[in-house]
Amino acid sequence: MKILLMAVNAKYIHSNLAVYSLQSYAARHGIRAEIAEYTINQQKDEILRGVYRQKPEVLCVSCYIWNISFVEDIMGDIRKILPETDIWVGGPEVSYDAEAFLERCPWACGVMCGEGEETFLELASYYEKRTEKESSGPAAIRGLVCRQEGQIVRTPSRPIMDMDRLVFPYGDMALFSHKIIYYESSRGCPFSCSYCLSSIDKKLRFRSLDLVLDELQFFLDEKVPQVKFVDRTFNCKKEHAMAIWIYIRDHDNGVTNFHFEIAADLLTEEEISLIASMRPGLIQLEIGVQSTNERTIREIRRKTSFDKIAETVRKVQKGGNVHQHLDLIAGLPYEDYESFRRSFGQVYSLRPQQLQLGFLKVLKGSYMHEMAEAYGCAYQEAEPYEVLKTNWISYGDVLRLKGVEEMVEVYYNSGQFIRTVKAMEELFPDAFSMYEALADFYDEKGYQGISHTRIRRYEILLEYLEERQQADTEYFRELMLFDLYARENLKTRPSWACDMAPYKKRLQAFYREEEENPVLLADYKGYQARQTMKMTHLEVFHYDILGGEKKRGEFPVLFDYRRRNPLTYDAAICAVNLESGIDCQGENYDKKDKRDT
Repeated sequence: MKILLMAVNAKYIHSNLAVYSLQSYAARHGIRAEIAEYTINQQKDEILRGVYRQKPEVLCVSCYIWNISFVEDIMGDIRKILPETDIWVGGPEVSYDAEAFLERCPWACGVMCGEGEETFLELASYYEKRTEKESSGPAAIRGLVCRQEGQIVRTPSRPIMDMDRLVFPYGDMALFSHKIIYYESSRGCPFSCSYCLSSIDKKLRFRSLDLVLDELQFFLDEKVPQVKFVDRTFNCKKEHAMAIWIYIRDHDNGVTNFHFEIAADLLTEEEISLIASMRPGLIQLEIGVQSTNERTIREIRRKTSFDKIAETVRKVQKGGNVHQHLDLIAGLPYEDYESFRRSFGQVYSLRPQQLQLGFLKVLKGSYMHEMAEAYGCAYQEAEPYEVLKTNWISYGDVLRLKGVEEMVEVYYNSGQFIRTVKAMEELFPDAFSMYEALADFYDEKGYQGISHTRIRRYEILLEYLEERQQADTEYFRELMLFDLYARENLKTRPSWACDMAPYKKRLQAFYREEEENPVLLADYKGYQARQTMKMTHLEVFHYDILGGEKKRGEFPVLFDYRRRNPLTYDAAICAVNLESGIDCQGENYDKKDKRDT
């Protein structure tokens, strides 16, 4: 019996934990299933060809908000080319209204609802036994909505699983090369956020720590680049979170990074102290703020205090070692455009590494879905069911916020414009106004919706500043050049960069001295000066950008790309005196590196 578990991911770098968990659980019980992973960005003909060549007798597809239309479209064609194949679906996007889904999609035999490991095992066993004429049919399996004698029937729900019965889904990590690895140490959520499907399942349970720690060691031994925990609120049980954090700190391999979604207001001083003791870049924290409007927070059934969140974020920041990702949601009840502006400003002031500006998605089965009419909430008919307007925010306001979202993503979250953006903020009453103005400029010029290069993004900023005559554009040209070289050793200098020819001999002399007596560039010992010049970069600026002062002069700065900040990915940067060596200021350089003059 050929059984195929199929995943259609949003991006190539994603992997689908669900199908691997189902496969490993079934294998433990003697049932073999194969996996095929695709993405929504692939040509449908390519996917059809791949599935057809495998010729599964049973095809089980994982359905989510990002792939449901794609899946529905392509499964109809698969039914045509493989008419004898039984097609089953599962996942959050089909579990809530499974009957309606089956009415709409005649190609599907049924829906696996809720947790899938036991249900899939019994379904696969049914097909195996069917060949032996020993099966009573799918309608005897719990956790299904399926077709039976021309009718759609729902079987009894399945009890929740003991997490320790799950089978670790990873083995040959070559299958996951260049992909994000997902892992769960708990299921369920203790909170009741009205927009989230996790609020429906209050049955919070954890995998035993001895199992979790053994599995984490596997990732460490394999030097997996990143492991993302899918636990909905990782730190809701302090003892569990502490044990895992202590283990990854004490067994750090210097490579693997772990990502956690947490409730910042639950972090204790003990946990914050532990986090501060970790290697820079070892963990990432994702923190859902959603809004700072207290009435909004109460209405969406969240029990959080922004003051407590802000206090915790700042304490974690003091360690200088953790990437923090904060989220906001536009379109929530009682949050109008100006209220969202205030929420944005309060969260932005915390300076997280990333600020995600998302839009409310009205998910079937959520309390928000029930209250949509009362809130005057209009949302997209098709996935992702994103908000169009509410009693508090118009569609025009949503469009304006979409523009702000794009500017934040490009100029803030990319981390490629750190100094430029910070200086630009001083030209506006607040940061939101700056991103709003940039979005308007993009719209006026027809730049929205175009995939611009990084250099082009800088050119657009310069164009904006020059047209608005709001700033010393010469100073901003240097800030942009600094930001560019901080991230990348450019092969071609940008058009606005000044000529370095007058400094050529002095720069060459610096590198020759480093070749003979390496101090700043000790990592390049053995390389000739001309080679080191190509592998690093030395730029003479006319403003003291590194020192943070807007004074003119001659300010040589060295960019070392072998040493990078693990949070910003900026090169190690230091000011250099071309006559006597290093000055005493720098980023990622210890002051003891100062050249003996």
